[in-house]
Amino acid sequence: MIAMLHGQVASIDQSGVVLEVSGVGFDVRMPQTDLASLHSGQSATIYTSMAVTQDAITLYGFLLLAEKKMFLQLQKVSGIGPKVALSLLSTLPPDRLARAVADGDATALAKAPGLGKKGAQKIILELKGSLDLSQVEGASAPAQSPVDTGAQQVVEGLISLGWRQQDALDAVERACRDHGIATPIAEQDVPRVLKLALTELDRGR
Repeated sequence: MIAMLHGQVASIDQSGVVLEVSGVGFDVRMPQTDLASLHSGQSATIYTSMAVTQDAITLYGFLLLAEKKMFLQLQKVSGIGPKVALSLLSTLPPDRLARAVADGDATALAKAPGLGKKGAQKIILELKGSLDLSQVEGASAPAQSPVDTGAQQVVEGLISLGWRQQDALDAVERACRDHGIATPIAEQDVPRVLKLALTELDRGR
């Protein structure tokens, strides 16, 4: 069982990353929130969980150990598999997800694509009272440092303008590389990088 990987992000797409570890590339599916904080060339520690089915062996990964614990906990609910569990963690961070379960907030859980109201109610029914909130509350910082919050702001801004996440990530990476902007992106450089990334995207149309 692969419990954790540490290496360099080789590439990122809409559903995960390829993490290079000692010359071997691992394809890791990750929550959208984690993907938004990573960029190619970055060193990363990813907590992993392997799912084996008749059709595939899939590696799921998380920047927070609390996310991995919640991912495994969610799959104890009947009818909840790794894809839905990942969708939930892409919608809510582990502390808010645990709080939604504790408060019986099916509406918050049902916002996750692929779940629905009945699935949310089942999660609450089966997990309420069994989650240790102390293990996940306040868990918001990834294991590796630093997190590129500047790049995340730029990517979120580009997505809000209608660009795909992968295109936005690539444009931010090119803008920083071509113009010598250091990463993690400093707060004062965010507007400049956003403008440069938009130029990159418009040029590629």
